Amino acid sequence: MTVSIATSNLNGIRAAYRKGVRKWVSEYAPDIWCMQEVRAPQNVVDSIIDDFCDDYVSSGKTDGRESLHRLNEVCKIKGRAGVALVSDLQILDVRRGLDGLDEDVDTGRWIEADIRTPQGYEITVASVYVHAGNSSDLEKMGQKYRFLDVMLERMAQLRDAAAKGGKQAVLCGDFNIAHTAKDIKNAAANETSAGFLPQERAYVDKWLEEYEFVDVMRDLAGDIQGPYTWWSQRGRAFDNDTGWRLDYQFATPELAASARSFVIDRAHSYDSRWSDHAALRIAYDI
Repeated sequence: MTVSIATSNLNGIRAAYRKGVRKWVSEYAPDIWCMQEVRAPQNVVDSIIDDFCDDYVSSGKTDGRESLHRLNEVCKIKGRAGVALVSDLQILDVRRGLDGLDEDVDTGRWIEADIRTPQGYEITVASVYVHAGNSSDLEKMGQKYRFLDVMLERMAQLRDAAAKGGKQAVLCGDFNIAHTAKDIKNAAANETSAGFLPQERAYVDKWLEEYEFVDVMRDLAGDIQGPYTWWSQRGRAFDNDTGWRLDYQFATPELAASARSFVIDRAHSYDSRWSDHAALRIAYDI
C-alpha cells in the first residue's frame, strides 16, 4: 500500500482557507496531513477542519466525515503556532506537546499520533513546528534551542523504539532551519540569520548522524540545489525562487527506505499561493 504523507505550514488556517487551500485538499487528500502555524482558537480550527474533511469526502477519498480523524494542539498564546493532523487511517494513540516544555510559548508545536495502515503496519507521525528564532533576540533564540534540546530526547526514544522492532516514525513539519547551502538560495548572505546559524544547523547534523533519522526529501532528490519550500513575502523572492527549505519529513531508516517519490506543491504564481510555504508530499510504499 502506498501511503501519502503531506506537511504544510498554513501561515494561519483562516488565511489559507480564504486563499483557496480547499482546492489543494480536494485534489490531493493525503492519507496523513500534518499542518503547522494554524494560529487560531479551538472553535475556529474545528470548524475549518470540518470543511477540510468535507473536501476529503468530495475527493472520493472517504465516504464520510466519521471515517476521518482530526487532531490538533492550539498554542496558549493567541495568534501563535498551533499544529494539527488529519488522517483517514486508524489512530491508535495521541500525544500532545513534549515532556519538559510547559511554557505557553512552547505549546501548539508538537502533536504525535500512532497510526495503523489497513495492512497492519504501524507508524508514529508527529506534526512539528519549531520556533523561528531571531538572531538579534537572545530570548527568542533561547526558546528555539530549548525546544530543540527537548526534541532530541523524544527523537532518541523514537529511534530506539524503531531500532528494537517497534513503530517506525516520521517527524513532519516546519523546522525553521535550512540544513546546508543546498537548502537556501543565498547562503553567504544569511550566515548570521536565524534559520541558517551554524548552531541551528548542527542540530540537523545530529538528527541525521547520531540519531539516524533520514531527511527523506533530500534522500530522494539527491545532491541538488533546493528545491525550496518557503519564500519571503517581501520583494520578488517567490518569482525569483529565492527560497529556503524549511519543511521536512525526517523518518527512521526502515520507513525512509520505503519512500518512493516526493512533490513540493509550489504555486504557479505569487497570487495563487495560499501560504508563504509550499506543501511537501511524500509517498511511502508500506
